[in-house]
Amino acid sequence: MNPTPWKRRLILFAQRFWQPTSACMTCMPGSLWNVLSVPHWTLALQTGLFTGILAVLLTFTPAAKLYANRYGNALLVGLLTMVGDSFAHENHYGTFRLEAVVTGIISGVLALAGSYLFEDRARRLRAIWARIAG
Repeated sequence: MNPTPWKRRLILFAQRFWQPTSACMTCMPGSLWNVLSVPHWTLALQTGLFTGILAVLLTFTPAAKLYANRYGNALLVGLLTMVGDSFAHENHYGTFRLEAVVTGIISGVLALAGSYLFEDRARRLRAIWARIAG
């Protein structure tokens, strides 16, 4: 049974929200104490929100076909994260928009890793857990 287009878009938004948020949390400069700071989380959540909205907007275009391919999906997520991070906050690194580029690359890698780990109802994760648990 196929979910409705809006349900698919909601799932897509949730997926495209966590990847850029996680990437933004890892790429912002500072110490590990920044993980606990509210301003740091605010910027990361803004990046995830912008990226999720852009991802849903792309579902209304022919570019939505890229979501079906794991590498096209990772590329789209990386590019959208770069755009979302650029809109969410100013650059913290010295070079022009380097932080957005690094965050986009990390987000694309997270999307690619997630596609391997969570495909087929997380078959790979369940197999690893079965090996560990015995």
